[in-house]
Amino acid sequence: MSLRFLILSILTLLATTFASALPAPSDTLTTDVPKAGEGIGTFLLRKGLDPSVYKADFIKMNKDKLGKDNTLKLGVKYNIPQKPKDDVKVEPLLGNDNKFVKIENHSLKGAVYYLVSGHGGPDPGAMSKLNGHDLCEDEYAYDIMLRLARQLLAWDATVHIIIEDKDDGIRDDAYLAYDNHETCGGKEIPLDQIQRLKQRCEVINEYYKNERSKYCRAIFMHLDSRSEKERIDIFLYHYMKSTRGESLAKTMRNKFDEKYKQHQPNRGFSGTVSERNLYVLKMSNPAAVFLELGNIQNPKDQQRFILSSNREAVARWMAEGILEEYKNSKTR
Repeated sequence: MSLRFLILSILTLLATTFASALPAPSDTLTTDVPKAGEGIGTFLLRKGLDPSVYKADFIKMNKDKLGKDNTLKLGVKYNIPQKPKDDVKVEPLLGNDNKFVKIENHSLKGAVYYLVSGHGGPDPGAMSKLNGHDLCEDEYAYDIMLRLARQLLAWDATVHIIIEDKDDGIRDDAYLAYDNHETCGGKEIPLDQIQRLKQRCEVINEYYKNERSKYCRAIFMHLDSRSEKERIDIFLYHYMKSTRGESLAKTMRNKFDEKYKQHQPNRGFSGTVSERNLYVLKMSNPAAVFLELGNIQNPKDQQRFILSSNREAVARWMAEGILEEYKNSKTR
């Protein structure tokens, strides 16, 4: 795909997406003084605010009033962050600049998605190098997954992010630094592969058994590792005899094909949909789709990952396919 053409074609898309992620404005600024022994966390809880969402904002708003190591001073009035309005969803894992997501419409209201980026924790997944930088599968799959989550939230879906990194958020860097402190459902990720896969399926299934929605889907995102010379498109897999998983995979695949024809009509799209007896597809109770987003070793495929605008485009196209399948499901 022509990178210049792709970037130009999605500038409007990015502007819309970033606008939807702006923090909710506050009409008035409220203040209060801390009680003896309170830290920022307990102070925010007393004000009805989740510290995991509002602590960074609180520190930024009060940086000139805080003591050493961000301690609170008795008798000092501190500015209090405002809760978002009803048309804004909050997801701290998207990062401080993106955690407030404005609801654009309600087209996915009632749909529930479990989003899982591959590997994580002690396992970086497939690795490659570019310009002296390590490219790690888990970091790029995670960033694309967060971008997908943001768009689904903007369309009013319920989204459960299964693999979590509280430090990263959505990143626009070309080279995403590796770390190993991702968690799964708040727990440390095991090194053993089977235990690792079992853990994420158990987290999904625990959410699933408590869902009231009849429409729930799990989406697993990975990057492939093949010969450096082998350029590939996006491949999608579903579990054997899973008609719902197959429907979602085919609809997403068709959306990718549509977008490639639109943005690069002479290139074509060779991504396929097929059955796979993968552990996570078999053991996840909701219908599931597993995506391989490209070959991390191939120089051209690498551009799909290292350019943040391309990661955004991949996530957006995934979201559009997901939306189309949800709409279709209502007519079946």
